[in-house]
Amino acid sequence: MPKEVVPQQRRRPRGGLPLGAVNVDMATPRYSHSVFLNVPFDDKYRTMFEALVFAVHDCGFVARSAFESDDATQVRLAKLFEIIGSSKYGIHDISCTSVDGIHRLPRFNMPFELGLFMGVKQFGGLIHSRKRGLVLDRERYRYQIFCSDIAGQDIRAHNNRPSDAIRSVRNWLRASPDTRGKKLPGADYIYRRYQAFRYQLPRLRKHFNLDQGDLDFVDYTSLVVGWLKANP
Repeated sequence: MPKEVVPQQRRRPRGGLPLGAVNVDMATPRYSHSVFLNVPFDDKYRTMFEALVFAVHDCGFVARSAFESDDATQVRLAKLFEIIGSSKYGIHDISCTSVDGIHRLPRFNMPFELGLFMGVKQFGGLIHSRKRGLVLDRERYRYQIFCSDIAGQDIRAHNNRPSDAIRSVRNWLRASPDTRGKKLPGADYIYRRYQAFRYQLPRLRKHFNLDQGDLDFVDYTSLVVGWLKANP
């Protein structure tokens, strides 16, 4: 008789819930551990964005974004210069630089902000000359079609997969001078932790009375930091 196959139960990701960690420390981080995220902020990219934020923090760094403050009196370009000036690292995802279906024009915010970052690195003096950047795209050589001036840069492809984006971020930060002598978790381990966090995110939102639409950059980052503190 054929051997009976017993279906395996799906294992739930493990991880403690930081239900008491509402007011985590979100003070302005050190320059040497600040990572400016120059990435799309739309629903299509949301999962990738959340994976990048998680990976940055799980590696011991702090994700920075133009959305970390809401000041209608501050010009957006001034806000970008402020964050770029206070961040040694920058992650630039140019994967959404494509022609809009309605207006037939490309989105160039990310290449523009990449240019700002490289300009500060080039002309910002000794401190900013040590800035380090990671450029991501969905395909490694796609940028040559629309932004050939960055030829020679080591573009990393995330293939629209959060796991690949996490691997690129982890390996890039592992090679940075600020992680020398420190233990950094592997990319697969970070991705498993990210999956565990994602599994518990609905419960965290419910506990803190946060709807999905209310989960802005500051709220999401606060939940990530709290979860990581509860799951070192």
